[in-house]
Amino acid sequence: MARKVLFICVQNSFRSQVAEAFFNASPPVGWVAVSAGPKPADRVNPKAVQLMRERRIDISDKKPKKLTKEMEAEADIAVIVCSGSECPLVNVKHVENWGIEDPAEKSLDDARKIVDEIWRKVSDLVERIARGEAPVEQKSSFSLGGV
Repeated sequence: MARKVLFICVQNSFRSQVAEAFFNASPPVGWVAVSAGPKPADRVNPKAVQLMRERRIDISDKKPKKLTKEMEAEADIAVIVCSGSECPLVNVKHVENWGIEDPAEKSLDDARKIVDEIWRKVSDLVERIARGEAPVEQKSSFSLGGV
């Protein structure tokens, strides 16, 4: 079973969708990303679709998803990409808070800069996972049996 990164923002309509798409475009071996939010929007933000299309990544068929306890339980790493008080708390062993500004109401140029920031952060996460530096649970051969 693949290990999972769970990208989270409030509406799962822009930042977390972009992060999921970047991660899944070139994931570390044995990893996959999913995304969700506590208050999912009706659709992915058209600006996100346009900006990802510029990078030759199609997210036009994606739908915002509601964050569930099952998603949290299946995640090895959760990344909170939103900033502010509406960002959810999650019960995942390893959580990163990226605090990325909401690009939804920004100009296309400003939103593009935020997408570039997400790309840099996702690329860094992928590299850390590939090098074994991301904190993920390791199986131990240590046993207390017979003591």
